[in-house]
Order: sequence, then structure tokens, then C-alpha cells
Amino acid sequence: MPELIFPQPFEAIGCKQCRELADLGFGITMAFQPIVHQPTGKPYAYEALVRGLAGEGAAEILAKVTPDNLYRFDQACRVKAIEKAAELGLNRVEACKLSINFLPNAVYRPSTCIRATLEASRQFDFPAERLIFEVTEGERVEDTEHLKSIFREYGRQGFTTAIDDFGSGYSGLNLLAEFQPDLLKLDMALTRNLCRDPVRQAIVAGIVLVAQRLGITLIAEGVETQAECEALASLGIELMQGYYIARPAIDSLPLIERLRS
Repeated sequence: MPELIFPQPFEAIGCKQCRELADLGFGITMAFQPIVHQPTGKPYAYEALVRGLAGEGAAEILAKVTPDNLYRFDQACRVKAIEKAAELGLNRVEACKLSINFLPNAVYRPSTCIRATLEASRQFDFPAERLIFEVTEGERVEDTEHLKSIFREYGRQGFTTAIDDFGSGYSGLNLLAEFQPDLLKLDMALTRNLCRDPVRQAIVAGIVLVAQRLGITLIAEGVETQAECEALASLGIELMQGYYIARPAIDSLPLIERLRS
């Protein structure tokens, strides 16, 4: 995800926008990509990825995000992800989760800004306890305490929390030392050609050990080959996401038939 840096504070603007959610000025929809439990081959979750109505990629959509529409964009993505997932029937598949990316700089008061999400969960009959909220390590977060407060509130609400793109961004282990999410998603830079790279294997093995000690579940992103899949499995990673498994799809849940078998 491209870096989004906006000035603080947003609180006064945010509270006003909580009451006055105006149109973004551009349309969005969601593509879905499964996160699969490799030992069984069944999806553990689907990640919702923002797209334009004509299929435009995330980078093109994010280029339209400004300080003035940041909050509305973040809220619209959450609601659209839940709406589309329910429309496609994910809410009727037991235990499978929905993963939603969020922008911490768009959250003013965690307990207040989650209201639209909870209302969407009720409106579209999607169990709130099956929602994952992931923040990318690649987004610069100036106020770590604020991010910690978001994760605490989301945990209190029963959501699963995740750090995305771990190993690619600004803070790495420093961010993990500050707070421990439920899930840690290894960036594709660490998984790429893992099968042929002893250095990457050593690094990932170390992260696996840290995650085990902290009680965190690992997900490997960007898995593109069977050899990468097998190398990750040999290191003890069971949850994987990437083109080898399934590409993101608009208006579809790839591999959904595996959930119903």
C-alpha cells in the first residue's frame, strides 16, 4: 500500500465527519483474496482489497485519498467490505473470517470510529467476531500510543488484529515490541524465493520462533510457487496467501467451494 502521511490532530474534523459521512466523489468496490490453511486447503479468511468500479487497482484509488476525505474513505472501505462479503455469502460460512485494512491515521477515537463498522456488521448480518483488522507496517504512524489504543479497543470489541507487510516498513521489530497483534503477515519480500535463499530462511525461522514465544499466528503473503509453499510449511507456517493459491477477484470469493466441502 502506498504511504499515506497526514498531519495531526484530526479529532475535531473526525468527530464532525462521524456525523456527516458525505460521498467520496469516486466509487469503490472490493476484490477478495483467500488466506488458506495449507494443511487442509481451506480458506481461513478473505482479505478485502479496495478497487475502483471499473476494476482500477488499489494504487489508483489511494491516489485520490486526501486529508479531507481520508476518514470517509476508511469508513467507506470498512462498510463496503462487510457489505460485499455478506452479499457473496461469506457470513453464512462458519468460522471463515473477513480481513479489512484500516488506516490508523483515520481513526480519531477508536471506540467512536468503530460504530459504523459495528452498524454494518448488524445491518448485513456479518458476525463482528469474525472480522480481522490489519494495519500495514509500511504506513508511517507518528503516534504509536494512538495505534496501541486502537488495537486495545479492537481487541476489547472481539476483533482479530493483524500487522500486515511485516518486514518491509519503517518499524519492524520495534513495532512488534510495542504491541502484539493476533496475526503477523510476513511481507512477500521475505517469502519470495525462500526455497533457494538460506538467509531468508534463517530470518523467517527467527520470526517463527518469536511469534511462537509471543502467541502470534503467522501468515505468509505473496506465495507464488509450490516450492515457496513447501519451504514455508517446513518452517511451521500454515496460513498462506498469494497468487499460487488464488488471485484477488471482484464480486467473487475464490476457493469458496472448499469451505462447503
